[in-house]
Amino acid sequence: MATEFTAFARTNQGTGASRRLRSAAKVPGIVYGGEAKPEMIELDHNPLWHALKKEEFHSSILSMTLGSAKTQVLLRDVQYHPFKQIILHIDFQRVDANKKLHMKVPVHYVNQDISPAVKLSAAVVNHIVNEVEISCLPKDLPRFVEIDMKDMKAGDSIHARDVKLPAGVDLVIHGRNKDIVFATASVVAEEAAPADGAPVAAAEVAASKQKAPAAAAPAKDAKKK
Repeated sequence: MATEFTAFARTNQGTGASRRLRSAAKVPGIVYGGEAKPEMIELDHNPLWHALKKEEFHSSILSMTLGSAKTQVLLRDVQYHPFKQIILHIDFQRVDANKKLHMKVPVHYVNQDISPAVKLSAAVVNHIVNEVEISCLPKDLPRFVEIDMKDMKAGDSIHARDVKLPAGVDLVIHGRNKDIVFATASVVAEEAAPADGAPVAAAEVAASKQKAPAAAAPAKDAKKK
């Protein structure tokens, strides 16, 4: 079920009009794309602020109610105030069911705790990629890409070629490197212990590096009377 929100038609434009909207706890926005002309909209600030904290609002198809019409849209851009908790502007794009989307969706790593890398080797797992760009038709859009780590061993890496995507979904990778690394599992080498197995205190090590003070020179013989 698509996440729903309500927008209202906006007639006044310009900097002054946008400032008055924000003073009234409203957010100016725009909806574009498809065969229809761009529409100026406004939204209630506080419900939108809370909606933007949810992952699915950023990576899934949304159902926008505008007047008596419902339209499927995608969130495309949000502008925030540099230091205040205020949304300055928001952009949505209409969804065409017959055209492929290019979207960034989050990456979810699962079963890390039961992997041999963690259970048997106490490896340190590093998640290198937290979101990925994909291409697909709107009907195939996943809310996230899941990477199952249950078979990962110490020293292993998960590459783009290892990622299993839902049907109809392709990774979009920019640049020459087409096989990016998503995650690694490495074992941190332990410091070597002394031969007898006893730990060496840091103070003792520091003291051993200091040169022993020179022996005091023997006192000269007293002159014979």
